[in-house]
Amino acid sequence: MNVPELDVTIITGMSGAGRSEAANVLEDLGFFVIDNLPPALITKVAELARGQERTRYALVVDVRSGDFLAALGDALSDLRAEGGQARIVFLDAADDVLVRRYEASRRRHPASEGEGVIEGIERERALLGELKGEADVIVDTSSLNVHELRDRLRELFADEEAAHHARLQTSVVSFGYKHGLPLDVDMVLDCRFLPNPHWVESLRPLTGRDRPVREYVLGQRDTRAFLKEVDRLVALLLPAFEREGKSYLSIGVGCTGGRHRSVVIATELGALLAKRGYTARVAHRDVDRG
Repeated sequence: MNVPELDVTIITGMSGAGRSEAANVLEDLGFFVIDNLPPALITKVAELARGQERTRYALVVDVRSGDFLAALGDALSDLRAEGGQARIVFLDAADDVLVRRYEASRRRHPASEGEGVIEGIERERALLGELKGEADVIVDTSSLNVHELRDRLRELFADEEAAHHARLQTSVVSFGYKHGLPLDVDMVLDCRFLPNPHWVESLRPLTGRDRPVREYVLGQRDTRAFLKEVDRLVALLLPAFEREGKSYLSIGVGCTGGRHRSVVIATELGALLAKRGYTARVAHRDVDRG
């Protein structure tokens, strides 16, 4: 009899970024969710869970758990050494968004130590910086409502069998630098060196979804050379990430406004990934912004 492999998802991140909502979504998807679990008990939960019919667990940990970084690292190492799967989902949001959410809820920030919300956010961000760097998935909830956050998480976790057997899951997002870098990407490609369709009067009102803009961007000699090098980079990096056990990879593609060049390049990158056997989710964050 084969014992099902234990699958543990750690939900963490900034207070106010949506950890509770993420836990609710995973519970709806069949995960057994435990909130505010001290990391030192993760190994104990894993011991109790082995051999049980239910194998997918979501554990919510945050700064209320005290000195948790070292304990969390030890627990995940032990879990993986025993053959289990473990991933960290880190929810984040811009500081001003977190402040507004706390002001609306009128709750005390758990890391404030009697100070204001801003001080609590700064302290928590410093505390979680190393953990964010180790996260498998970072979800920026700054511009997401509850329904959009649920959709994003369902895309990541809904298909259990596909997620278990699939290759590295990838996503590509185009964006405009003038609107800020995405918080939830692993790497960024800058295509602002390409000629800008914004300065072509007939193309300015269009976007990278429109054929004239695509033809203009893809018709540049530098574009062809850039995509060739990006394809070589993908061929080198993605198998290496897989060998290191990474399950998710998010790539940002930026231009000035996020409406023309980055949209075209992100779409092309999605196609390049598909040719190499990686199914990529492609999104355009700023394509409809001015």
